Amino acid sequence: MAQLFFKYGAMNSGKSIEILKVAHNYKEQGKSVILMTSAFDTRSGVGTIKSRIGLSADAIALTPDSNLYDIVVELNPEVACILIDECEFMTKDQVLQATRLVDELNIPVMAFGLKNDFRNELFEGSKYLLLYADKLEEMKTICWFCKKKATMNMRMVDGKPVYEGDQIVIGGNEMYYPVCRRHYNNPPIK
Repeated sequence: MAQLFFKYGAMNSGKSIEILKVAHNYKEQGKSVILMTSAFDTRSGVGTIKSRIGLSADAIALTPDSNLYDIVVELNPEVACILIDECEFMTKDQVLQATRLVDELNIPVMAFGLKNDFRNELFEGSKYLLLYADKLEEMKTICWFCKKKATMNMRMVDGKPVYEGDQIVIGGNEMYYPVCRRHYNNPPIK
């Protein structure tokens, strides 16, 4: 029985390497997968899933107007699994399209992404994945400043934390730190 999975974590929790590992395991067994990622993430080029340790794979670049259900039906409705990176950027409609892929076509969908933004607000895709996913899994990492589990993302501008601004600003370690609640509220840098 297919299910919709939402695997979420703070920055640096290994989401992209995990999606690439899952894709490799399916392909090694001769099973087909469809990889998708957000067109917003241009760090390694549009339509590329790249981990911080250097592994990468081509993926379908999703825009807010993309219809996941239609894409899969057109490409391969017999696919073994659909893997979506940067799922926080999905729209509510796209999350509902993912549920249709699971419920109507019996295709497992695994969505990987952030749960909350740097303001500690839910992303649209994350909000609806939390509501509609059959399985939730937190991917863990440690705080940039201590040994506690990181549950939040701190945006840095000119070496200082910021708590206001546009929700979507793409960046990596130069701009975002995974942090625990204590250091989110009281960063050791000012």
